Amino acid sequence: MTALPAHSAPTPDRSASTPLTIPARVPTAAGLDAFAGDPNFMMSLARGLNVIQAFTQQHQQMTISQLSVKTGLSRAAVRRCLYTLAKLGFAGTEDGSRYSLRPRMLTLSHSFTASNTLSTAAQPILERMSAQHHESFSVATLDGDDIVYVARTSVSRVMSVDLHIGSRLPAFCTSMGRMLLAHLPPDQLEGYLARVDLIPHTPRTIVSVDRLRVMLRSIRRNGWALCDQEFEVGLRSLAVPVHAPTGRVIATLNLSGSAPRLSTLDMQTRFLPLLRAAANELGVFLR
Repeated sequence: MTALPAHSAPTPDRSASTPLTIPARVPTAAGLDAFAGDPNFMMSLARGLNVIQAFTQQHQQMTISQLSVKTGLSRAAVRRCLYTLAKLGFAGTEDGSRYSLRPRMLTLSHSFTASNTLSTAAQPILERMSAQHHESFSVATLDGDDIVYVARTSVSRVMSVDLHIGSRLPAFCTSMGRMLLAHLPPDQLEGYLARVDLIPHTPRTIVSVDRLRVMLRSIRRNGWALCDQEFEVGLRSLAVPVHAPTGRVIATLNLSGSAPRLSTLDMQTRFLPLLRAAANELGVFLR
């Protein structure tokens, strides 16, 4: 079995030790205008969710003015959102001006993982695999143009970004993202390819829509996706599909590791059968 070829892009190399920042996609007030005439749409709830999503690892504390700029909401609207979140214990301020989220916010993510069959079924499978093989494994789904991690185990830090459940990465240059893109209906895939910005994260990143389209066809045909240092220098990953009872691909399971330590041949000969077996096991739980 032959590894998929890597393609180069005319961009400078980036050290694997350089911290990588994934820009947060925060819905803005302008994006909510489309729902202004919908009597069933709760605008106040949507604004509150905008404020929550504005907090990131890079912006853990922000003032009302900063949140207003980031979300596009008025200062008065942001103030009301923060007041409500603070009263409910989801946010707070120590100095009266800079706000941050509170640990109670974790109950929201717990509600998702506890009620989501995919997440609850995947986590113990990944933990068993990590214990046996001492590697990092993940399960993700497609959300918009990104992949979102719904289950993950990590035995070591293999990326400059700290990935966890809920983390988002671009779909076009990650093995899990390409697996999910490869199984989109043709019209949805073409819509994605028409709007995606193929940012060259490394010199290996595919930045041609035509090349990406060919790559996705190969992935759909072969049933696996190998991404060799296209998202981050030194990172290599291999992904397989997770099928629903209907046969539709609803998620993807992958192995990620250090490129100098894990060769493409080792990934395909040693780990591909393991990933496929785990994906089949996970699929059984979804029936």
